[in-house]
Amino acid sequence: METGNSRRPTGLPGLDEVLHGGLIPERAYLVRGGPGTGKTTLGLHFLLSGVASGEKALLITLESAEPQLREDAAAQGLDLTGIEFLDLSPTRDFFAQNQSYDIFSLADVERDPTTRRILETIERLRPQRVFVDAVTTLRYLASDAFQFRKQALSFVRYLVEHGATVLMSSEPTDSVPDDDLRFMCDGIIDLDVSPTHGVLRRTLSISKLRGSDFEGGFHSMRLTNRGMEVYPRLVPGAHERAFSPELIPSGIPELDEMLGGGIERGTITILSGPSGVGKTTVGIQFMAEAARRGQRSVVYAFEEQIDTLMHRCDGIGLPVREMMTSGTLSVVEVEPLRFSPGEFALMVRREVEEHDARIVMIDGIAGYELTLAGDDLVTHLHALGRYLKNMGATVLLMNEVAGITGDFKATEVGISYLCDNLVFLRYLEINGELRKSIGVLKKRLGDFAKTIRQIEITCDGVIVGEPLSGLRGLLTGTPRPLRGDMGGGAA
Repeated sequence: METGNSRRPTGLPGLDEVLHGGLIPERAYLVRGGPGTGKTTLGLHFLLSGVASGEKALLITLESAEPQLREDAAAQGLDLTGIEFLDLSPTRDFFAQNQSYDIFSLADVERDPTTRRILETIERLRPQRVFVDAVTTLRYLASDAFQFRKQALSFVRYLVEHGATVLMSSEPTDSVPDDDLRFMCDGIIDLDVSPTHGVLRRTLSISKLRGSDFEGGFHSMRLTNRGMEVYPRLVPGAHERAFSPELIPSGIPELDEMLGGGIERGTITILSGPSGVGKTTVGIQFMAEAARRGQRSVVYAFEEQIDTLMHRCDGIGLPVREMMTSGTLSVVEVEPLRFSPGEFALMVRREVEEHDARIVMIDGIAGYELTLAGDDLVTHLHALGRYLKNMGATVLLMNEVAGITGDFKATEVGISYLCDNLVFLRYLEINGELRKSIGVLKKRLGDFAKTIRQIEITCDGVIVGEPLSGLRGLLTGTPRPLRGDMGGGAA
């Protein structure tokens, strides 16, 4: 059992991370939000965490009856064994007998049987954790706002002084706010749910935590068949590990020559180009070379099904199936509208921290943007990229540009500043035939070749040709010969 000033875990690892370890003991906290946001579920996790560590846990319910709470919890995969209940919800006889409650007169126990039940239960159990669901119900039982504030404060102090860490749920409305409860509590957890792109996005935030710092901002959460899960907003500065810088080649000599030997570990590389030009294939070349060294990579496929990717790689001799079988490659198919940014960030963290993934590919940026549900792409991509760099992972970002030919654009979403390396692939029209080219626009950590080369993706793999030195206007997509003919470089 935890004692002294140690934190009380909430039973939700993600929330404990946001709270920098959990709740400070013997204080009162408020979890607030509208209907269906998960307030009761969070409270149950809080109590079950106490039961698991040997603490006595008490649920004071003022709305839902105990049988209903147990049934709802079971549907979420939560076993409430070990939690004591004090059921103060109105019975079915309440309306028929015109009963009323005068609940909060703690100074006059004999006059108030409900208060006496609370006192007797606290004295008997001496619980270390108490969840009151929902405390705002008590407002209707007080004569006025002043009496409610006075009595609620007295109630909270009584519980805390008897050694309890208290969590109370609140469902504020415009007509019945909970400002007074927010003032008297030591911490506030806000839950919210809103529809975005046809799906519900749930978020959690901390607006107050006396005596402790916490991770600000909005954190993703989800209600599942295992209860609640919280996915903290990624804070890159909180994660870092030492790593040795090394070059990661592609295994294609001509491409490695263009890149000064390859790309460095702990860098971000954008592979940019129109649809079908070969961005993903080139990216997997680096992963295949890493696999030969026994290093693990992961592809997050936002825009392509795994079967399609494997079939395509089979056709050009890339050993994706063998890499997946040996464990040097993981391909994760991501449905963007199903995952929130926090959920995706946690997926990436587990691959890097638990499975030591050395290369992480996001294929592609447009699909990843859908997970953000309107949030700023650059902000989230910056945080994810910085985290991966801090952890020594090499990042490959597939960026699709709309134009097939025409004015050259490296990216169309303003993210080029994020990358250390920028490799572009372009379509060329030469003698009425569509061809592909590749070049390097940026490399922060070393020199690189300024030439543009033709690239082909064949059944024998990726073939990078000689520099297209006999042409000009390559970046327009319709090059012209320098001296009256197309030159040998066009072949």
